[in-house]
Amino acid sequence: MKRFLLVAVSIICSGMYAQDVDSIMDNISEAKEFRTIATFKSPRLVLLQTNETQKAHDLAFWVGHRFGDIGGEFGGSNTLYGLDVASDLYLGFDYGVTDALTVGIGRSKFNEAYSALIKYRLLWQDENMPISVTLFEQSSWITRKPFSNNEFDSEGDRISHFFQAIIARKFSPGVSVMVNPGFLIRPEAQRQDFEDSDNLFALGIGGRFKIFKRISIITDYTFVNGLSRPDDLQTDYSNPFGVGVEIETGGHVFALNFQNSQYITANNFIPNTTKSWSDGGVRFGFMISRNFRLGSKK
Repeated sequence: MKRFLLVAVSIICSGMYAQDVDSIMDNISEAKEFRTIATFKSPRLVLLQTNETQKAHDLAFWVGHRFGDIGGEFGGSNTLYGLDVASDLYLGFDYGVTDALTVGIGRSKFNEAYSALIKYRLLWQDENMPISVTLFEQSSWITRKPFSNNEFDSEGDRISHFFQAIIARKFSPGVSVMVNPGFLIRPEAQRQDFEDSDNLFALGIGGRFKIFKRISIITDYTFVNGLSRPDDLQTDYSNPFGVGVEIETGGHVFALNFQNSQYITANNFIPNTTKSWSDGGVRFGFMISRNFRLGSKK
């Protein structure tokens, strides 16, 4: 009889234990979110921003460089195929307030412009959401001396704002694409061509294609001409286009790229790209970042 009672109690306890374990596992399964991570390996592609934000309490130090024309009238061996000339240099810091919110500051050589940016990750790709959506805003302030006495009548003539929605999808571990509609607001004083529009629509597309474990091909193209920009301008503008190689090396991502834009930040390259791949206006550049963990690791 005693043996029977012991066996019965053991079976009951085992059943209760199994039910508790099943209940716990069910709760974990329901609570776990299967988010897609690392749609892109960096918050920046060649020219465009990606949907990626900094992790909470991570600080990224950015260094970007654009050299001169490789060929054409201003390139060739006289400038060591553009390496003697620097059209733009960018230094900046991006900080992750949360995993979804990044703020940053930077400074560009072109126009001696200081910039401030904010990125907010609105949607995450997961088993129920097919895309990721990140909102991006960058303001730029020109600090150089005026080229003429009446170039900047007020301080507001030095400031521009760029707004963009970044819609991205990771199709596989080796293929990610994005579409970036955007809108640039700038004062009349910053137009190079009198007939040009003050405010410009832009539509960017980009992709990352993994070819080796730590090496990927990256590319992006931004439509500006053919949208809100007039067709009969005295200045010949080109749509920014870049292609490069992205290399993951531990604590940072290093990108070697070629593009026809002389400038690095969106407030500069969207309205001011006057070089073309067809006339030798391609230039070499790079973008490198280094992450620093400021908070405690989870």
